[in-house]
Amino acid sequence: MKLRHITDIFTVITFVFLLASCTTHIEEYQETTPNFDIAEYFNGELVAWGIVQDYNRKLTRRFCVELNGQWQGNRGDLYEQFYFADGERSSRHWRLEKLPSGIVTGTADDVDGVASGQSQGMAFQWQYYLNVAVGDTSYEFFLDDWMYQLDQYRLFNRSYMKKFGVTLAEISIFFDKEATNKTCSTFK
Repeated sequence: MKLRHITDIFTVITFVFLLASCTTHIEEYQETTPNFDIAEYFNGELVAWGIVQDYNRKLTRRFCVELNGQWQGNRGDLYEQFYFADGERSSRHWRLEKLPSGIVTGTADDVDGVASGQSQGMAFQWQYYLNVAVGDTSYEFFLDDWMYQLDQYRLFNRSYMKKFGVTLAEISIFFDKEATNKTCSTFK
């Protein structure tokens, strides 16, 4: 019985160590290109398409986003208009600031507190608490966004929506500044 208990403890410690060693850090992208600059990429009009998958990776929603970014020095406004395939519409207005340290902060009406992020090479990690209405109730989720700039026009975003440290949904978004049709006409 005692050997079984020691084996169980060793298994748990090994599992925790493996999980910790699998964590990605923004610094790992330092030598990658192109260099992501939030004020440069999210400046002007662009369009994005995305999907939401639940904890079983089942596709639960599809959407399109029309974005318009406007920057004055290190301060920017990013307006997002979401069009969901089920007919729902929503919007978000990010108020962003690039700090001298390289950290980017942001606020929005449905974000609790201040979002914070930073870039290294082609990657940008953005973290915040988002209030999501489900029926008549609002729930707060932690979002861990990872954006990867593919070239000067395209950006891929993976978001992990978590509650109590457990990933409940994953969101994938493809941004395109070069798209000739910068609207979500198929979703309107």
